[in-house]
Amino acid sequence: MDVAQFKKQPVMGIARGVELEQIEPLVEAVVTSGLKTLEITMNTKDAARLIRKARKIAQKRLVLGAGTVLDMDSLKQALDSGATFIVMPVFIQDVLRYCVKNEIPVFPGALTPQEIYRAWQDGATMVKVFPAKFFGPEYFREIKGPFSDIELLACAGVTPQNMRAYFACGANAIAFGASVFKKDWLREKKYSSVINAIKAYLRKVP
Repeated sequence: MDVAQFKKQPVMGIARGVELEQIEPLVEAVVTSGLKTLEITMNTKDAARLIRKARKIAQKRLVLGAGTVLDMDSLKQALDSGATFIVMPVFIQDVLRYCVKNEIPVFPGALTPQEIYRAWQDGATMVKVFPAKFFGPEYFREIKGPFSDIELLACAGVTPQNMRAYFACGANAIAFGASVFKKDWLREKKYSSVINAIKAYLRKVP
């Protein structure tokens, strides 16, 4: 991942529970939508295989990473599959420090001011504030008061309707997942719905 390029379109998609036969049309839908960054979660069946296949399909048209990385074993699987960035729902010190040492962009999860500060001090590319929806955009404004230099990724509950509020309150990037990559849409091959849902987010990028 080129972090500077990500900041130009600071929007990340999260694909969880995708079936192997769905990955090709899904990747093509994401590319068609204009989204540049996608993570595939490691708690998805055959996640490493999915990432490997997605990279082959995308042919550098998409930046692919791994999410829900919870230990060093899943980190190794993710990196071996070609993931170029790592996302965690919580702060996992050994995973974070390995990524920092090896210059792999890493987005650890945190919620409280203490967790956010610690993750940033340990070298996070951005700190993923998760789940953001329970505190809302104003929480980001409060966090940015004492921690103006910490870069934050808002995840969970960000919609096209409230997205600009998150950015206005200090979020540096946002992520979306189940609201766009709906299991029924994928099962029923409604990839045009996926494309339109992603475009709704991209239209609101500041």
